[in-house]
Amino acid sequence: MSHRNARLTVHGRRLLVERVLAGRPVAHVAAEMGISRPTAYKWVRRWRAEGDAGLTDRSSRPRTTPHRTSAAVEARVCRLRADRKLGPARIGPILGVPASTVHRVLARHGLSRLAWLDRPTGEPIRRYERDRPGELVHVDIKKLGNIPDGGGWRTVGRTAGDRNRQATTSERRSSKPVIGYSYIHSAVDDHSRLAYSEVLADERKDTAIAFLQRANAFFAAHGVTVERVLTDNGPCYKARLFTQTLAAAGIAHKKIRPYRPQTNGKVERFNRTLLDEWAYLRPYTSNHERTTALADFLHTYNHHRCHTALGGQPPISRVNNAPGQYS
Repeated sequence: MSHRNARLTVHGRRLLVERVLAGRPVAHVAAEMGISRPTAYKWVRRWRAEGDAGLTDRSSRPRTTPHRTSAAVEARVCRLRADRKLGPARIGPILGVPASTVHRVLARHGLSRLAWLDRPTGEPIRRYERDRPGELVHVDIKKLGNIPDGGGWRTVGRTAGDRNRQATTSERRSSKPVIGYSYIHSAVDDHSRLAYSEVLADERKDTAIAFLQRANAFFAAHGVTVERVLTDNGPCYKARLFTQTLAAAGIAHKKIRPYRPQTNGKVERFNRTLLDEWAYLRPYTSNHERTTALADFLHTYNHHRCHTALGGQPPISRVNNAPGQYS
């Protein structure tokens, strides 16, 4: 790419060649265009040798680098990074090379950020995205503690929070106590990031199956045909009935490798967004209030919230192939 003070662009170089071919002296054309004669001769020479392709910019990188770090040292740098998760300031003294050199080596091999590595194995995380909506849907469950009526101790303090919890439990002792956990079942489309979530009472196989059926209906209502579902290795997903129910609907079931949540990363990232922008967005005075707020969050997420992976558009824009709506 030309620098900001460059006198010639590709159009200017072509104009230079045309004037020279018209019979005008190279020195006169160079003076008119404010460049030196060697520069003018260079572009004319490149055009005669390569045609119009010779007028484009080239990399300034040298053809050979005699003093580049050896391949053996680079391999040791990468091995220390992957095995021990060390940074340039730690790897440099071990190998006897400057930290700046270590950083360049790590950047060259795509290892300059630990966030790009799988922590258990040290392997670079491969990012991927399916080509069309519905080709793959990520499914996962997030467990959240229930909120007693009146607010929990983080909102109203330890004393009042314990009193609210005890009162709520005693009032509902005849039925099922509210104190415990809620399970947020979520499904996220890999291509469009269109999301569907429900707050349910457990994570048993029958509950997971019923959720998937409602999620499938949600995607179908938006014109998305679910072809494959990706889950972790939770007990409800390992049940044979879960896979059989999906197969009956024409949906393939795929499970991630154990201890590799990055494979199911899109719904894992959605879970974090759930916490930041819904579950912990503001203090809630009851579990019912937080559950009710989920519908508003999902509408905002799908129809209005810009997504960096989608070029600043909301998920619904990729489903409909139309510009998104912003709030």
